[in-house]
Amino acid sequence: MRVRHRLIISLSISIAMVAFVFAYFQVRSQKRALRSDLEKRAEILAESLVDNVEPLLSGQSWGQLQLLLDRFENREALDGVAVYATNGTKIAVASTLETQLDKAPAAVKAAILNDKGVSQFFNLNGVPMEVYALPIHGNGGVEGVLALYHNASFIEAQSLRLWRDTFLRLLVETILVAFICLLIIRISILEPVTKTAQWLRALRTGKGLRSATLPAEEIFQPIAREVTQLAKTLEVARTAADEEAHLREVGEAVWTAERLRLHVRNHFRNKPIFAVSNREPYIHVHKNGGIECLVPASGLVTSLEPILRACDGTWVASGAGNADRQMVDNKDRLRVPPDDPHYTLRRVWLSKEEEKGYYLGFANEGLWPLCHIAHTRPTFREADWRQYRTVNQKFATALLEEMEGTQEPAVLIHDYHFTLLPRMVKEKRPDARVAIFWHIPWPNAEAFGICPWQRELLDGLLGADLAGFHIQNHCNNFLETVDRTLECRIEWDRFAVNRRGHFTLVRPFPISVVFNNETAHSQNQATPPDAQELFGELSAEGTLMGVGVDRMDYTKGIVERFRGIERFLEKCPEYQGKFSFVQIGAPSRTDIQQYRDLVEEIESEANRINSRFQKGAWKPIILLKRHHSHQEIVRYYQAADLCLVTSLHDGMNLVAKEFVATRSDGQGVLILSRFTGACRELRDALIVNPYDTEQLAEAIRFALTMDLEEKRLRMQRMRRVVREHNVYRWAASLVSELSEIRLDRPESLKVQ
Repeated sequence: MRVRHRLIISLSISIAMVAFVFAYFQVRSQKRALRSDLEKRAEILAESLVDNVEPLLSGQSWGQLQLLLDRFENREALDGVAVYATNGTKIAVASTLETQLDKAPAAVKAAILNDKGVSQFFNLNGVPMEVYALPIHGNGGVEGVLALYHNASFIEAQSLRLWRDTFLRLLVETILVAFICLLIIRISILEPVTKTAQWLRALRTGKGLRSATLPAEEIFQPIAREVTQLAKTLEVARTAADEEAHLREVGEAVWTAERLRLHVRNHFRNKPIFAVSNREPYIHVHKNGGIECLVPASGLVTSLEPILRACDGTWVASGAGNADRQMVDNKDRLRVPPDDPHYTLRRVWLSKEEEKGYYLGFANEGLWPLCHIAHTRPTFREADWRQYRTVNQKFATALLEEMEGTQEPAVLIHDYHFTLLPRMVKEKRPDARVAIFWHIPWPNAEAFGICPWQRELLDGLLGADLAGFHIQNHCNNFLETVDRTLECRIEWDRFAVNRRGHFTLVRPFPISVVFNNETAHSQNQATPPDAQELFGELSAEGTLMGVGVDRMDYTKGIVERFRGIERFLEKCPEYQGKFSFVQIGAPSRTDIQQYRDLVEEIESEANRINSRFQKGAWKPIILLKRHHSHQEIVRYYQAADLCLVTSLHDGMNLVAKEFVATRSDGQGVLILSRFTGACRELRDALIVNPYDTEQLAEAIRFALTMDLEEKRLRMQRMRRVVREHNVYRWAASLVSELSEIRLDRPESLKVQ
């Protein structure tokens, strides 16, 4: 039997049963009401008649009594009137049923016994009857009983009519329900199921995620979520297989997420890895009356997730979302990713005072400008330093709790927020393999000496077994700083620090971005936008586009970039009205006065240059001052004729690599600051000094006039570099180096 038939039959039977029960109670209620009404009318009539009967009965005037009863025989739908003696014998009767009323009914005896009116329903030769018996009083008490007989068959007739109407209504309702069920099944179930089947068929042929959509009906949402996740997993697996087949064919070995997972499993044999960062990979926020999970745009998430997924690891991070506390268990943990949990996120809670002192204060007003040497004076406050130490200890406590029970755990600590953490962990767990990766530049020894707590910071970092930086020059600066500041032995031949018997290896690990066939597929699904299309969306005019993507930070050289564009338009006026530069600037750290001042300076400079050159709807600089999603930014990367990266000092700068990774068309020119780590790998970019306005203007002119074939060859070589040295290779190198470290057993790891 088909599902639809079973559903219709089940619904019909259920409706019939419910209707029957309701009809039963309705009939019973109506019958009770009709009986009550009949009894009331009989009682009123009997009481009006008994006053006339009493004197005739007392005077034994039987003839007059009979005449009186005969006058009432056909009134009020009476079927009969009788008077009985106290012994139940008939005294007088007026009825066509005279021969059937010789025997007094039970109601007469009950009326004599109780000395009050009594009603009784009974069958008289198959006819439903109602009798009302009322005592007749005389001088000596009860002298007889007056009985009124009514035909009650109309009650049964009305009950049968109600049953008939209920049956007919039930029949109509059942037919309508069956018809509606067929429509509902067809529209709400069969069509979505058919659509799902088509989607799965498309998925099986390799087109599922892009060629069709799953049904949006609420009833299918749980299934849709699981099927979508399954589809994504299959899509990733298919992409990985295609990528692997392609790599085998061309004899290359590019790192992928799947290869990284296998690499981690082979090196750590399924032992968990623990990662620590200030920013969490998943943020829960209240939105639209519910809780939504957001994934911040971060290369760190992209690189670390395959590692933690591979070994069911734990990520310790600061809880920043306003709904984060509602999603964790009693130990501040939750499994992530939400749709396919593979590792644990441990959230650490910071007070506003701690966040202000540790993050905004010491980390971003102290260490950030100290390490970037971008002409912004670092600010060091004792209160900020205390909060920084407190937060590092809080993270250390959480991390040690998570590592409890794990032998020789591996720990990956990230960035300048946690310089003290390696030592804190190593003191408690000398069996742990601890690595810290420094995501920003390391300055020279003289510059770092500005920090009042340089010895404490360096000693904290040297608690790690492995310290990673973007480029070799940063490694050299770090070793020279350690050599000048602390009592230790530098082993320059293998780039290691020996401090009281504990060795810290110092290695360069140039971070990168994702570059694989999955990215290429997603980008090639729709025709990349051209500059005119994007200018139209911005209500601007122009034919040539430059793009810059940065946080609004004083290290990014945005003002210097604008001045280079201004000089270019002065030297090449023929590009006025044609070339526009789109600056995507995400506001950053606006709680710090220096950053608020910088935003004002950037806006002021853009307005000044625009007011100088603007003609109609064309203006040289279009400033988009808001956060953009990665998908939005990619559209500008793909449409731009050139990308300007003019950092005054940067560890790597992934914008340069992202721009290269998106240009599958082989076009576009990258103008790159010599003060970025990326310039050491992307040598086919136009390398500039952002402080040299003339050089920057000339680079823009050269990029716009460059031969198409030269553009293609330059971009092709840079894309090969980014492809071979992607973020998965970076993570694999870091993991490999950490896994091969020989754990030492120093007598003491504590500061003396």
